[in-house]
Amino acid sequence: MFFSISIKDIIDILLVAILLFYAYRLMKESRSLNIFFGVLVFVVFWLFVSQILEMRLLGTILDRIVSVGAIALLILFQEEIRKFFYSIGTHQRIRSITRFFTGEKKQTHTREDIMPIVMACLSMSKQRVGALIVMQRSLPLNDFVRSGELIDAKISQRLIENIFFKNSPLHDGGMIISHKRITAASCILPVAHDLNMPKELGLRHRAAMGISQETDALAIVVSEETGNISVAFRGNFQLHITAEDLERILTDDSF
Repeated sequence: MFFSISIKDIIDILLVAILLFYAYRLMKESRSLNIFFGVLVFVVFWLFVSQILEMRLLGTILDRIVSVGAIALLILFQEEIRKFFYSIGTHQRIRSITRFFTGEKKQTHTREDIMPIVMACLSMSKQRVGALIVMQRSLPLNDFVRSGELIDAKISQRLIENIFFKNSPLHDGGMIISHKRITAASCILPVAHDLNMPKELGLRHRAAMGISQETDALAIVVSEETGNISVAFRGNFQLHITAEDLERILTDDSF
């Protein structure tokens, strides 16, 4: 018996394969891979029993479990599902399309805006002063801004250094810069729990990674222990960069 396969069937198979691949990668990053394989085995068994063997009784029981299990999976994987749709919505081409229809303008930073940040990071690096600066891009960071102290001041090297001075009441937490202004300081940021991160990276680095995973913001970290400058963007780190590298990253068109 021969099966007739059309182009539509091939496209269908390819789309399912791509969907499974992205689901596998997402579960691997979130340490839920074993749960993913368990769900996959159950789905294959359910399809085999109900569609191929056509066992009515067992198929009916599994159908009821699947109908209830779908809601359970939404609750169980709510964080992974949110990240999945977020990654789709923040894709460069998707953002370009949405900006076209909504009239939203991408925030651009001139050298005049960037240099006070670069010089402040260089100065704090030499003095071993810890700092965490978050640069807003397309997605608003209003929830994180409200968790800190509102400032709404012009970007200034001295102001940045004073905020992160060790005895300053605002030195803990992150500083958020948006619309070419220092919006807030001492903001509470989400912490990444990625086990693959180097153990020598502290809480500031994990907060930088967390905000870069949940939003499209760029986070700059100055290590209090080593004085090294690092940048987190889209869930990736650039560690131990120079002031020149930081200037190049912040003035890059892709940022």
